[in-house]
This record gives sequence, C-alpha cells and structure tokens, in this order.
Amino acid sequence: MITGIIMASGFAKRMKKDKLTLDFKGISIIERVIRAVKESNVDEIILVYREEEIKKIGIKNGIKTVFNNKSELGQSESIRLGINASPSQTKGFMFFVGDQPFLESVIIDKLIDTFKEKNTNIVVPIYKNKKGNPVIFSYKLKDELLKLKGDIGGKNIIRKRYNDVEFVHFDNDRSRIDIDTWDEYIKWR
Repeated sequence: MITGIIMASGFAKRMKKDKLTLDFKGISIIERVIRAVKESNVDEIILVYREEEIKKIGIKNGIKTVFNNKSELGQSESIRLGINASPSQTKGFMFFVGDQPFLESVIIDKLIDTFKEKNTNIVVPIYKNKKGNPVIFSYKLKDELLKLKGDIGGKNIIRKRYNDVEFVHFDNDRSRIDIDTWDEYIKWR
C-alpha cells in the first residue's frame, strides 16, 4: 500500500499570499495536485492543511484531511502528521508538495512502479538532471522520518542513505515546476 501525503500547510513566504488556492487554468493549484494524485495508483491520500479553504478542497475531493496546528515547525511537522495518519499497512510514504500544478499521474505511477519493482527504500524523480517531487520513502524509514526537524523535508535522509535511493529519470521537466513566487505564477498560469 502506498500512502500519498500532500503537504499543504506552509506559509508561502516568497509568494506573500496563499498560493495554493490561486486559480490555475480553471482550478486551484492544490486541486490540480489532488487530481493528479487521485488519478494515480496511490492507495490512500492524506492532505495536511493549515487553512480552512484547503481542507474544504480536500473534502470536496473525498480525501482524508489532517490539520497542522504547528505549521511554524516546517515540513517536518507535515511529514510527521501524514505518517501518523497513515494506515498501518502502508509500505511506502509518497510525499507531495501542494504547489506542483503540472504534476501528472503517469509520473506518479512510474515512481510507484519503480518502488515496487526495485524493492528499494527511497525513490526520487530526476527531471532533466534536477531532483524533484514527489519522493517515496519505505515504511522501514518511518522512525527516521518522524525524527526530522525543521523545514528541510527528507533531504538529509536521502543524502545519508544515498545507496538506498533509486532515481527515476524523466525528460519532462515541466512536471517538476512548483510555484513559489508571484512572477512564477504569472509566467505559468
């Protein structure tokens, strides 16, 4: 079982406004991500949110929502909440950022297939030579993930366990794009 954890409880400091609810070609940025995950082979989806509007979008899409009341602790808190809300049968935690509107289900499925076929501990996408998201971590790394602190996500675990990482290369680097600034939003919408 693969549990998809959509981390959508950040403060969008570079954007200076809640970017996840901005319209992006007819629907919000976060809903684009949710739809891509729903169309994929992810078994369970958990949306970690801070803003009520994000929760409403999650509920509208029929996915589990978890409130992050400690968002100031950074990505590590979303990771912890998502893992703790996951079913006990979870074999892989797949972490998504909420601001990746070009993500496609075929990318997600290829990462899941690699995770299952290679029986590896970590799967990382490479979009035209750049690491990106979503990343899958095996349940075997659950304790390490739960010990993370701050806003760096699983990068240190990936560095430390480099030999346990399976990289999946994609020619399409558009899927990697996340929206961090107003200029990026204007450019890509």
